[in-house]
Formats: sequence, structure tokens, C-alpha cells
Amino acid sequence: MSPAISSSVVDSVGNTPLVRLTRVVPEGAAQVLVKLESGNPTGSYKDRMALAMIEGAELSGALRRGRRVVEFTGGSTGSSLAFVCAVKGYPLSIVTSDAFSPEKLRTMRAFGADLTVVPSERGRITPALFDRMREEVVRIAEQQDAFWTDQFHNTDALEGYRRMGREILDQVAATGATVDAFCAGVGTGGMLAGVADALRSGGRPARVVALEPATSPILTRGHGGPHRVEGIGTGMIPPLLAGTHDEARTVEEERARALALPLARLEGVFAGTSSALNVAGALDLARELGPGRSVVTVAVDTGFKYLSGDLFDG
Repeated sequence: MSPAISSSVVDSVGNTPLVRLTRVVPEGAAQVLVKLESGNPTGSYKDRMALAMIEGAELSGALRRGRRVVEFTGGSTGSSLAFVCAVKGYPLSIVTSDAFSPEKLRTMRAFGADLTVVPSERGRITPALFDRMREEVVRIAEQQDAFWTDQFHNTDALEGYRRMGREILDQVAATGATVDAFCAGVGTGGMLAGVADALRSGGRPARVVALEPATSPILTRGHGGPHRVEGIGTGMIPPLLAGTHDEARTVEEERARALALPLARLEGVFAGTSSALNVAGALDLARELGPGRSVVTVAVDTGFKYLSGDLFDG
């Protein structure tokens, strides 16, 4: 029987596949399972967060019909907010930067968002860049009475990611296995926090590992730094992350970038640098845990967002 027709495209957010990697995982390692978030409408896990934040604001009364929404973002959150706001009819202002992929900026504009593009330092993602973007958001919110979704502090986002955690539990349980470890890169910290909460609420004492670029080790060494991994490593410890993880680790950016092509060519997982960084971290955990265990991570978006860069050269 065919599924019912959805009343809105936002109903298609979530319920993404979980797949087992078979060719990049070394012998004697735990199985590595990857949640493929490219199945969401904009090809990103941030659709979950954007929908949860907007619907949470509607329920609380903070967002009324016709009021402008504003946020600063490195790309995927902007695309996702632009999608949700387009469907629901809210005008949207996005503050972003030329440090992020042109595909993401074009996607925001395609959905009708107004963009303010803050110049970067030679295309690098730095803590100072996020400071300048945040200042511009505050200005827009004050001048236009816009609702700032404030993704780094918005607890409504967690419910969107708890749903992801519940999906993972159900998918893994259907195979008779358990989730022994979950790892992911940290941007807002919402995904790690939401999934961790769902795993623990489901009675699974999974080891939760936060990942970050080695050149921006705010969680492991207390300082940020420049890098080119979009979506994570903002140079601040996000409030949503507090108390959610068992351990933080760094992954070398070049190692992650080198893994992107093998993931596509050997596993058919077509995703960006932060997704490859997630898989690199998961492979490390899989070697440590050994056979009979399961490590879960997330391919957060689609490689189509990175074709204008050099990630897939070679």
C-alpha cells in the first residue's frame, strides 16, 4: 500500500536511512552505522532543527504571522530555515559569510531569504567571523523587530534531534544490535545533545563522543582556531552541549577531507567535510571497541553542497 499524501513538505523531514559501511571499515573493528541526513528536503540534518525552532516559537507565541525571522549561519541552518519559512510564510533575513560554500548561499536565496554576507579572512572560518555575524544579527533583530531563532541557545532545537535519536534506536534495535557509541562534530551542539538524550532515555548507555577539527580544539584544549570544516568548530563551547558527552576528541581536517572521496566511491555516501570528519571519528572508535559492537554517526548533508570547491577533486 502506498503511503498517504503529506499535507505539507515539512512532513517529510526526518525518517532518514541508517546504513552500514562495509568497505572503509578495517577488519576486526565494530560495525559503523551512518545516518544519511541527505534524505531531508534541503539535504541536511538542519531541517530537523529549523522546523523544531520555528514550530516551537509558534507554539509559545513568540512568532506571529508575518513577523520576520533572523539568524546567522554558516550555510545549512540558513538553507533549512529558508525552506521552513518559505513553506510557512515568514520573511527571513540570514547573516552569513563568503567563507561558506556558494551552493548554500544560493539555496537560501532560492527559498527567498534576504542575505547579508560578512567578509571572511581569506575564506577561513574563525571565531572572530562568528562574532561579526552575531553583531549583525543583533542589529537586524533590533531594527526590524525580527524573531532571532538563536540556534546556539534555542532548546526547542533539541526536540528535532531527539527524534533523530529515537529513529536511530529503533533502526539499530530492528537488527538485534545496540548502540555502543555515538559520535559527531559540534557546531551548535544541538544534535549531540538531542541524540544523547534520546539514547539515554531509551535505556542505552552509549558512549557519546564530541568531535572537533584539530586546528580549533575549543572542547579539548580550550581555544579555537581557523579551519575549513563548515558547520562545526565555531570557537566557542555551545551552551546546548553542557553535560551531554562523555568525551571530546579532535580529528585532523586533512584526514577528513581525504576520506570524502573514498566514502563516495567505495560506500556511495556522498557528503561534505564535516560528515567525513564524523566518519573518521567513528572509524577510530570502531577500532577501539572491536567486533560485536556498533558505532553510529551522521552524514549531515549532501555532497552536492560542496561541488564548487576542491573537496571532490582527484
